[in-house]
Amino acid sequence: MKAKDFTAWNTTKEQLHNGKINFRFRERDIFFMYVGLNIGFEQDGDENFLRPVLVYKKFNKHVFLGIPLTSKIKEDKFHYEFNYTNETRSFAILSQLKLFDIKRAKYRDGQISKESFYKMQDKLLDLIVTPLEEPKGAHKSDL
Repeated sequence: MKAKDFTAWNTTKEQLHNGKINFRFRERDIFFMYVGLNIGFEQDGDENFLRPVLVYKKFNKHVFLGIPLTSKIKEDKFHYEFNYTNETRSFAILSQLKLFDIKRAKYRDGQISKESFYKMQDKLLDLIVTPLEEPKGAHKSDL
């Protein structure tokens, strides 16, 4: 396993934190974001710490829930495949949904179609919503 240079990432992160917000964004936008170096199986950026991220839910002009993207073919319940340009086959890594500050953005790269966004949302909800089971010995009137 290759060693990670957390010092370089920390320097970049400090610069981003002290920088200005340059972008307006909306749900369905795709930005290349500085996601950095992370722990274990969390998604890293490339050699410049960048990775495409889909804006899933905007909370305000600063932060949003985002879904990192990959071009690696992943056909399972944790990924959703879509194209946002004719040449770009992408997979949303649904299990890596997280909060992002727009200060991490490098540039806007496109937008997912409404149709694909709604299909992805359905798959995301199937993944993260766990049906509650009634506790043993409990009656609905007790809950």
